[in-house]
Amino acid sequence: MRDQRPFTPDSTPPLRQLAVGVTPMENRREVVLRLATLAEDLGYSAFFVAEGWGYDAGVLLTEIALRTHRIRIGTGVLNVWGRSAAGIAMLAASLAEVSEGRFTLGLGAGSPALAEGFHDVPFQAPVRRLGDVTRSVRRLLEGGRALPSDAQQPGSLRLAAPRPAALPIYLAALGPAAVRLAGEVADGWVPFLLPQSGLDAGVRLLEDGAGRASRDRVPVVAPSLPAAVSASESTAREVAWWWISFYLTRMGPLYGRALRELGLGTQVDAVLAHAGSPAADIPRAAWSLVDELVLAGDEASARDRLDAWYAAGAQAPAVVLPPARGLAELEAMLHALRPIAVATSSRVG
Repeated sequence: MRDQRPFTPDSTPPLRQLAVGVTPMENRREVVLRLATLAEDLGYSAFFVAEGWGYDAGVLLTEIALRTHRIRIGTGVLNVWGRSAAGIAMLAASLAEVSEGRFTLGLGAGSPALAEGFHDVPFQAPVRRLGDVTRSVRRLLEGGRALPSDAQQPGSLRLAAPRPAALPIYLAALGPAAVRLAGEVADGWVPFLLPQSGLDAGVRLLEDGAGRASRDRVPVVAPSLPAAVSASESTAREVAWWWISFYLTRMGPLYGRALRELGLGTQVDAVLAHAGSPAADIPRAAWSLVDELVLAGDEASARDRLDAWYAAGAQAPAVVLPPARGLAELEAMLHALRPIAVATSSRVG
């Protein structure tokens, strides 16, 4: 049953686009639900739930949809190994209806550990898989028939759920081939752990992909930005160090490889050499990655970093909250980075 809190639109100036995301490691259901309702109250534009090896993102997003009124919801992101294209299309159509048109479908190729170690599916040709699934899902959502892998198989079906009026599809992508694919087939591009200095090159790849597909517009640039905001300098450093050390040492080779290709190999090596060390002992070579990757520091510092992302070309970024932190700490991060009115910002991208 939908939350019966009164909802009254107001005439205040529009806020710049800023979303909130939670990682696959955030498995505290009540915390996720509380953060989603607070994000709506603070004026954030969207709330994204990543699916990994814990809760089903569709179930959590259904709960969020029924507790909120304005904020968009989305998968940020859903991997393309755990469901068929038809299963993803059914989920997307269902969430679009439950949320009354507020759903965005975010898809990604995931990792070998997720595909093989959890879904028991070979992690082969991930970019091709991401493209095939995206095209198949879009075709089903637009009323087309499923295309069987066996051309001789008769009787392919259409999606029987109501056709969503408009359902954006965003793709998580870092490597050049994946970013070009996003330009070809997606409505939004979601890089994660992309350095700010690499955003411009990514946009050029997007434009190249859009041109190859003869599209008349480039996908929305919507980077996911890890947050490490605290009035305590030591806490902010601890959280920021967790982001870069965890993702470079525990989440497969993708992030390290992408950073090396962008000329940050020395910094990656420094992180790997000091993995497991306390944040206070991290050398400057490793710590310099924080400036490129994380919204870190106190409120003023984190806001300056966010403004720099808008100035660099981010159009609809998402603040990604660290998992396993206290609810009060996470709520404070949302308050610290809450969206500002477009009219008051000179750096809107």
